[in-house]
Amino acid sequence: MMTAQKGKDLLIKIDQDGSVITVAGLRAKRLAFNAETIDVTDAESTGRWRELLAGAGVQRASVSGSGIFKDAISDELVRSVFFAGEIKDWEIIVPDFGSITGLFQLTALEYSGQHNGEISFEAAMDSAGPLSFEAL
Repeated sequence: MMTAQKGKDLLIKIDQDGSVITVAGLRAKRLAFNAETIDVTDAESTGRWRELLAGAGVQRASVSGSGIFKDAISDELVRSVFFAGEIKDWEIIVPDFGSITGLFQLTALEYSGQHNGEISFEAAMDSAGPLSFEAL
């Protein structure tokens, strides 16, 4: 039985010239997997129940996070990847589950701040190719 996990242990890393770097001070993170369905229901479907075609839909993963940049290097790295529209190798580590690696593109980058607080950011990315999974 898997026990409760600390949210801070979900890590998002990026490959930068062969070195894997944890992305900034992410305080909130989310990983979602989705698969489209292909409806093949026809007049002969039993009881008019919907039928789906197995393995035919597009699969994707999306990752989002928010937090603060821990240093100028991580800020510059994420910003430059976004503005260049680069598709980079990323790794997402989910404790007691596994590691997901593959190509992702940053699709959103937002900055915000209160007059009496730190600057924070939100980022989102979508998978851009096949992903691999390795159990931990």
